[in-house]
Amino acid sequence: MTDFLKGYDIQYWLESAPQGYLEGTEYGHQPGEQEPPVVLQNEVLHEQAIRSTVQLVLGERCALAASSGLINAAPDEASKRFLATQTLDEARHVEVFTHRLHDLGVKKSELESTLKEYGNPNLVKFAELLLEKVDKKDFVAGVVGQNVILEGMAFRVFEMLHAANESANPKFAHILSGTIADERRHVGFGENRIGSLVRENPDRKPDIERLQKEMSYYMLATFGDAFRQGPSPEEVDQILEKEGVKREKPGEWQGVKLGQATPEELEGVLGDTILKEFKLRLGRIGIEYQTPIQP
Repeated sequence: MTDFLKGYDIQYWLESAPQGYLEGTEYGHQPGEQEPPVVLQNEVLHEQAIRSTVQLVLGERCALAASSGLINAAPDEASKRFLATQTLDEARHVEVFTHRLHDLGVKKSELESTLKEYGNPNLVKFAELLLEKVDKKDFVAGVVGQNVILEGMAFRVFEMLHAANESANPKFAHILSGTIADERRHVGFGENRIGSLVRENPDRKPDIERLQKEMSYYMLATFGDAFRQGPSPEEVDQILEKEGVKREKPGEWQGVKLGQATPEELEGVLGDTILKEFKLRLGRIGIEYQTPIQP
């Protein structure tokens, strides 16, 4: 347990997060940073910013409920303490992305209706499945769903969003960079802890593989919908030209120029990247990847 605890205890969290990469930030970004005027003023870009941020809020709300609910289901004190730090991380994520919605003009009185209007049904279904396991205090299934599937897959999406916004929207990019640092720690915990529990309880392996098969579908479907619903690079170029905004040099991620790639290309590279890493992670914890099918 000493080896497991190293890097996941509260002292490490304090030094790396509140006293580290988050020091001096406000709601995850540098003081004074604001959304680019074109995002606030152009109807298409504004709606897309709200839609994408809604998915982040809903995903983090799910993660907050799951991590807090798993604390008392954890089989050891070290896991309980780590999950306590993760709960605060997830609460912060909910807050910073909710605050971004307010910065985008969503009134507090309209928050819940906005989440309902733009929330992806696949993401909502994923949350229902995960929280059902958490309510049953199934620690293994809960951590697999939360730290391995949800965060293991979303981690790459955050990286892509960060690359796409680093020049065009530094405020949003800074929020994402802190979230990425948190998620990296959460995914590491999930892989290390579940790997040991699967070895101790090999009878759980078939159940976990069935869960992975079902949950993975909803996550991949959420990502696919996100790309298909957004404006194409050509549309963005036209909007920026019309608004008189100089087009920033497009970010590059996994060899793809994000400002020029089609939604299909983005979906393809993200899917390949997610699944390649996801399969490796599952293999390290003793789980064989199961190809999702539509429920």
